[in-house]
Amino acid sequence: MTMKLWHVGVPVTEKRPGMTYNEDMKLWLSIPEENEYQFEYLKFEEGGPFPEEMHVTPHVAYKVDDAQPYVDAADRVVFDTGINADGGRMVFVVKDGILLELFQG
Repeated sequence: MTMKLWHVGVPVTEKRPGMTYNEDMKLWLSIPEENEYQFEYLKFEEGGPFPEEMHVTPHVAYKVDDAQPYVDAADRVVFDTGINADGGRMVFVVKDGILLELFQG
């Protein structure tokens, strides 16, 4: 199992410069690699697929080769895309009170 720190997700209530809109997710977001602190700013719109907890709680994101062992060790799953045709998966879990994003892909 490998895990690499990717970014810190920070929910915001106002759109920031440089954010792009994802229509499917109803979400404005910034590119963490363009921020020296690796922050990914997220502005959630109503009607999107993400639970309210994600709208207000910062998260720490990791790139992983296999998300399942981390999901199994989590306290609970908040949001899971499931595995797509390319083997990618994005899952948000809570572990020890911390919201984590696990990105497999």
